[in-house]
Amino acid sequence: MLIRRNPQAEEAMPTEVRTDIAPNGLRLVLANALQSSGDQTVNASTVLPWLLVALGAPTALIGLLVPIRESGSMLPQAFLTPLILRIRHRKWIFIAGALVQAAAVAVMAGTAALGQGLAAGLAIVGALTVFSLGRCLCSIASKDVQGRTIPKGERGQINGLATTAAGLVALTLGLALRVFGGESLAASQLAWLLAAGAALWVLVAVTYVGIREPAGEPTAIEGASGSERGPRDANWFVQMLTLLRDDKPFRQFVTVRSLLLVSALSPPFVVALSIEVGADSLGGLGGFIIASGLSALIGGRIFGRLADRSSKRLMSAGAGVASALVLATVLIVTLPGVGGAGWINLFFIAAYFALTLVHTGVRVGRKTYIVDMAEGDQRTAYVAVSNSALGVILLIVGGISSLLAVVGVVWALVFLASLGLVGVVAGARLPDVSRR
Repeated sequence: MLIRRNPQAEEAMPTEVRTDIAPNGLRLVLANALQSSGDQTVNASTVLPWLLVALGAPTALIGLLVPIRESGSMLPQAFLTPLILRIRHRKWIFIAGALVQAAAVAVMAGTAALGQGLAAGLAIVGALTVFSLGRCLCSIASKDVQGRTIPKGERGQINGLATTAAGLVALTLGLALRVFGGESLAASQLAWLLAAGAALWVLVAVTYVGIREPAGEPTAIEGASGSERGPRDANWFVQMLTLLRDDKPFRQFVTVRSLLLVSALSPPFVVALSIEVGADSLGGLGGFIIASGLSALIGGRIFGRLADRSSKRLMSAGAGVASALVLATVLIVTLPGVGGAGWINLFFIAAYFALTLVHTGVRVGRKTYIVDMAEGDQRTAYVAVSNSALGVILLIVGGISSLLAVVGVVWALVFLASLGLVGVVAGARLPDVSRR
């Protein structure tokens, strides 16, 4: 009832997998929804900055949250892949990562309840580092498990359903925070929120235990041609560079994914721009979470089906729309007499919502694309190497945009929009790997 089935693709799956497609799909939807809901409780762009301020931690620590959260979950992946490829059932890697994240969030909850000042801030940052390493394990394993258990033509819908469910949770959470917490949430209140997040990660692990995953053979990383690039203990950095150099379709995907950062990095700058021009309707933690949750609720189901039709078109279109939205926002804000206008608050709310909605589509598209473009351990290598490369690129692009923001937030937004426009052209040249 939830998934538009693809009989031809299901028939191409191994015999031992076919009977478990439906129950595995439901478990993946539930696990991914719980995981995404847990992410909302420990969001490095909303909840954790609010918590650091409430704890009286130095504001300098706030600037470390997003880079640690994103890069920490990406950079180690290529290094860990040779070890993970030796595990026959990858779901256990995911379960271990989920439990690591649960423990890290529990430490954050305890710190929120008992800590204060610099020590509390450092504890939160340290726990976030451990959390990102757990997410690293989940990121590597999840796409491999999905590729082994779900056929092409259904994977985007799985991602979309999970996104929709998480959006509903986020919307409910945001409304509750607005009603009961308003704009002055205390650290003790956020401690309960983080404790609930830790419980969600435990439920993620429990749900994943029930997935029936076929066993794979432990192997070394394979290159584009399927031949071994070297022994299992070969230098992981050399393997990463070799894969990027020799595998043209994969290199194109990594390039396009780098250019899609416009939808990921521009929303915080839009918020900063709104403050500059005197808008205040985005104030309050609940308001941010509501906007994020509503975009996921609306976009998850729609973008899931579009990703199954053509994930490359979804990514390319998403980059174009995000760039257009950013440029339109910059243009409108620079018009005379905009500051203090009565409609500017509603405008920024709409801009923030639209960007997070487009980002939902881009995320669903790129996740579906990389799962569809390879099979077996090659998929694991693709996921790990692309994420490690993106960890480095994220630091570079984030650093450039932050420096430009010192000159003016508008310049940072123009820079990101320019990347997105290039991404439209590059995305159109990607090979189409979706099953229509």
